[in-house]
Amino acid sequence: MADIRAIIFDKDGTLFDFEATWGSWARSLLLDLASGDTARAEALGEAIGFDFGRGRFEDSSLVIAGTPGEIAEALLPHVPGASPLTLVARMNALAAVAPQAEAVPLAPLLGALRERGLRLGLATNDAEGPARAHLEGAGVLEMFDFVAGFDSGHGAKPAPGQLLAFAEAMDLRPAQVAMVGDSRHDLHAARAAGMAAVAVLSGPAGATELQPFADVVLPDIGHLPDWLRARHSAAQSAETAA
Repeated sequence: MADIRAIIFDKDGTLFDFEATWGSWARSLLLDLASGDTARAEALGEAIGFDFGRGRFEDSSLVIAGTPGEIAEALLPHVPGASPLTLVARMNALAAVAPQAEAVPLAPLLGALRERGLRLGLATNDAEGPARAHLEGAGVLEMFDFVAGFDSGHGAKPAPGQLLAFAEAMDLRPAQVAMVGDSRHDLHAARAAGMAAVAVLSGPAGATELQPFADVVLPDIGHLPDWLRARHSAAQSAETAA
């Protein structure tokens, strides 16, 4: 059992509450694309798995784990005259200013993890620019050693490119890194990279969906310090017994 020396986080549903953040973003985006026509916004919402009236995402919504490019492709047939590039640009502009609700108070938690000597990274299927804006808005950007979005040159989850790039940048073996996320995309990426897979329940997916792919399922990232201590103690006990 390798000692964890770094953690790479997913963003939405992990660091930030998913529904509180992206429900507001989706309503703004759809109304913008529909030129304020609520009925048309509702129809556009169906294309991306968002119930406009209830302000909630379907479990299968592209927005939960997809990239802006994938979301744009789903919307494109319903937005005459638009192009994938213009749609992604509009989505990213709205994402950068979307209100972020922290899943737990981030500054004290991340500060405590840094004090333990852990390196911290972010791997998101959002674009890198909005991701950095969100971290900066929460006052925690400087705590991250690495930030990657789908457009940073490492691919997107569930492929492991972002995670492996983080490990390489930190000069660590993948087994020394934990990936923390709220979706199967995150956990599949962790497995493909050879990292510990930590699931949290602060996103749309439940424990039953995530458990088969995770080493551990936590209520939220606030439970990471206790998990790390327990893992370290178990490793020490195993070494003593050997």
